[in-house]
Amino acid sequence: MGKFLIVGLGNPGVEYAHTRHNIGFDVVDEWVKKQNGHFRVERLAEMVEIKWRGHQLICIKPTTFMNLSGKAVKYWMDAGKVPIENTLTVVDDLALPLSKLRIRPAGSDAGHNGLRSIQEVLGTDAYPKLRFGIGNDFAKGRQVEFVLGKWPDSEWPVVRLKIEKSVEIIESFVLSGISQTMNKYNKLDITL
Repeated sequence: MGKFLIVGLGNPGVEYAHTRHNIGFDVVDEWVKKQNGHFRVERLAEMVEIKWRGHQLICIKPTTFMNLSGKAVKYWMDAGKVPIENTLTVVDDLALPLSKLRIRPAGSDAGHNGLRSIQEVLGTDAYPKLRFGIGNDFAKGRQVEFVLGKWPDSEWPVVRLKIEKSVEIIESFVLSGISQTMNKYNKLDITL
């Protein structure tokens, strides 16, 4: 039985709920809901353990705020004795268009505070990430408002579709491994 740690990145608090920056929370929520699981508040995170198809998945949503996400990831990796290659961090990505999802075994933080924190605490950028493209349709100097903003109604149907695909990606990652998952999903263009 494989052990996995699925991490959704976001900020705690109702004011951040369902913003672009919290898409990691929304994706992990959707997978957990599909399994009829329920998060509970634990150390540094909301957490649920789910046994699924012969595997054990620890799913977390850090309660540390984005820029301290690494503390929660390291704590739950150690607590669950999960090897780094069996972790998957779901994160928003400004550099990818809204139509894209990208899973990779490693890669830089690309200026994302949550990824930077994880990289600093783990001492490496070689941990799997699922990047959820949010686009970069904002005026100069408006990046923070854009990232912390809610999805407009016009984008919501594509976002829903991408959340469903992200749930598939989590399942593929656990059952088939990262290489097959990359081959299957990284080239997809997700539009209506």
